[in-house]
Amino acid sequence: MIEVSEQIAIDHGLKSDEYKKICKLLKRTPNITELGIFSAMWNEHCSYKSSRLHLKKLPTKGKKVIQGPGENAGVIDIEDGDAIVFKIESHNHPSFIEPYQGAATGVGGIMRDVFTMGARPIANLNSIHFGSPQHKKTKNLLRGVVHGIGGYGNCMGVPTIAGQTSFDSSYNGNILVNAMTLGLVKKNKIFYSKATGLNKPVIYVGSKTGRDGIHGASMASASFDEKIEEKKPTVQVGDPFTEKLLLEACLELMAGDSIIAIQDMGAAGLTSSSIEMASKGNLGIEIDLNRVPCRETKMTPYEIMLSESQERMLIVLENGKEETAKKIFDKWNLDFAVIGKTTNSKNIELFFNQEQVAKIPVNILVENSPMYDRKWKKSKLPKKNKIKNEVLNKLKIKDVLKKILSNQNICSKEWIWQQYDHTVMGDTIQKPGGDSGVVRVHGTNKAVAASVDSSAVYCWAHPLTGGKQVVAESWRNLISVGATPIAITNCLNFGSPEKEDNMGEFVECVQGIGEASKYLNFPVVSGNVSFYNQTKEVGIKPTPSIGGVGLIKDCKNMISMDLKEVDNLVLIIGKTEGHIDQSLFARTILDEKNGPPPEVNLFNEKNNGESILNLIDKGYVKSAHDISLGGLLVAISQMCIKGNKGIKINKLKNLINEIEYFFAEDQGRYLIEVNKKDLKEVTKILNKNSVHHEELGIITQNDMIINEKTKVTIDELRSYYTNWLSKYMS
Repeated sequence: MIEVSEQIAIDHGLKSDEYKKICKLLKRTPNITELGIFSAMWNEHCSYKSSRLHLKKLPTKGKKVIQGPGENAGVIDIEDGDAIVFKIESHNHPSFIEPYQGAATGVGGIMRDVFTMGARPIANLNSIHFGSPQHKKTKNLLRGVVHGIGGYGNCMGVPTIAGQTSFDSSYNGNILVNAMTLGLVKKNKIFYSKATGLNKPVIYVGSKTGRDGIHGASMASASFDEKIEEKKPTVQVGDPFTEKLLLEACLELMAGDSIIAIQDMGAAGLTSSSIEMASKGNLGIEIDLNRVPCRETKMTPYEIMLSESQERMLIVLENGKEETAKKIFDKWNLDFAVIGKTTNSKNIELFFNQEQVAKIPVNILVENSPMYDRKWKKSKLPKKNKIKNEVLNKLKIKDVLKKILSNQNICSKEWIWQQYDHTVMGDTIQKPGGDSGVVRVHGTNKAVAASVDSSAVYCWAHPLTGGKQVVAESWRNLISVGATPIAITNCLNFGSPEKEDNMGEFVECVQGIGEASKYLNFPVVSGNVSFYNQTKEVGIKPTPSIGGVGLIKDCKNMISMDLKEVDNLVLIIGKTEGHIDQSLFARTILDEKNGPPPEVNLFNEKNNGESILNLIDKGYVKSAHDISLGGLLVAISQMCIKGNKGIKINKLKNLINEIEYFFAEDQGRYLIEVNKKDLKEVTKILNKNSVHHEELGIITQNDMIINEKTKVTIDELRSYYTNWLSKYMS
């Protein structure tokens, strides 16, 4: 057995005072296996030691919430005895080191989080962020990540229905890959990870354990440096075909009544799964490591406990049910081994070759894990830029529109989503490329909508406002397809929490997310924190990704963004004040990176959204789209392209400059298409609810007529919008 020193603990990612705390709590020096377990359980990725304090403040309860944070995934009620299980997770560091396997195992891991609760996955989403398109690594990273996401999801037969892709130089040395899954389950068949009962068999199922992924969780809790290539062995290798077998075997076993608790082996593998089950049940667990199915010879207790080999689960069964369960896993050609039992010792006890190789009280690993109240810096709201009208008046609207529509953060991402199977299972009723993806609940008329959003630029300019905005954006994307928003999951991607600036960004983004979630009654039911997204000393822009889920009670009421009918009117919902600071226009056309993000008025967000749902309910809305990145003219261009229709825009009555009007990113706004005959009734409802609205124009057969001097054909719009990414990737 290796003699453990403070230096070895530091090499494992523990701090000197954390090592001293471990020795004090154990009243002795840990051995190498025990040290490995502590390093896995006490790293940032597993213990949330820098974030727990702040995450506790998020609103997590609601009428429709069945399970909030603290389980494998969140669960919401969608009526008729049905529930949706969902969560988003990061796989950032592995995807930068090995893009295909990093992204693939991210998708595999999040699906296991969902089906370990008894839910069959019905949809995948993702939020992926890459460096500047000019950076030498960007193209290969993008290609590898997209192939990894598609390769795993497609093989599992789960549709990828929506997502988000962005490019920014702050991700040059640290890309982000956030994967989200939704699963469907009956409310009376939800499974949890809390172990109960004594002397109950602890079962290992799935793939064999190998040496891949050892220290994966620790690596996810560290910054990158020049030696990044050496970390390739810590990236797990995924096998979607085995996971498909594991999914079917688990769901077959779950149809009976033999499972007490079930937990997937994700970050920190057998270590975290066994300890979390014991901790939640206030029990001990005893494991004989010789019984763990291994695919490599001479694996040590340390390696077995820290391996992050994929496609594995840990189950606590009722006594006497082992043979029945084994038959199911044999049928699906998967390993099944009784490796231990629950005890009343409240310790994790490991045996190998008839010797005890580790004994740690579970509460030391969980309740006594470090929790830091780190120093953080508050952000000031930046001063507004004074952009002169003469600068704006020199610009030609058509040139600006062309440049913005073909910008890498606006343009069509069809090259990406064409590689994902988005129609498998036959229930996808709104494909990628809309405001939200929508899947029907099989065999019913109801549907579930989901979207994923982030706005790093706003969060970087002013984290509190940015945090609010990303929740509001998620809310608007669900409203735009006719879904009632229910709850969110979040993946919080930040730099090092040990730096006051980065920690300040985290604290204030979380505060903004909390304020918006609470006001919109849009609680946070699950999530993940990913710190240390930086290379050397430079962190990424703060990037909280928000995955929103909503319900459409009758899928006949689903709305899409494509313009439907010539002579219908397009209305703008919400007021256009002309806010261009931090807009795509300011950054790409004026090269202006300073200024505050647009203000978020939560009253207007809620009022405008609920009013649109009311209009949809009454059958008045023919198409809808929220106005966000790029502004009003970008949003109507996307509607024209999708519907292959034009629009004649009304002469502006507004007092603000035409450029500001068309490219501002004021929040809380939507475009809706209504029939002329319904205008009076629609106006009456909007006025009654004090919703600001104005007519943008009338739908025509082909061209977009912006003003007397400016006309753009639909073919021109389409070429600006659709060509950039496919050209870049070829």
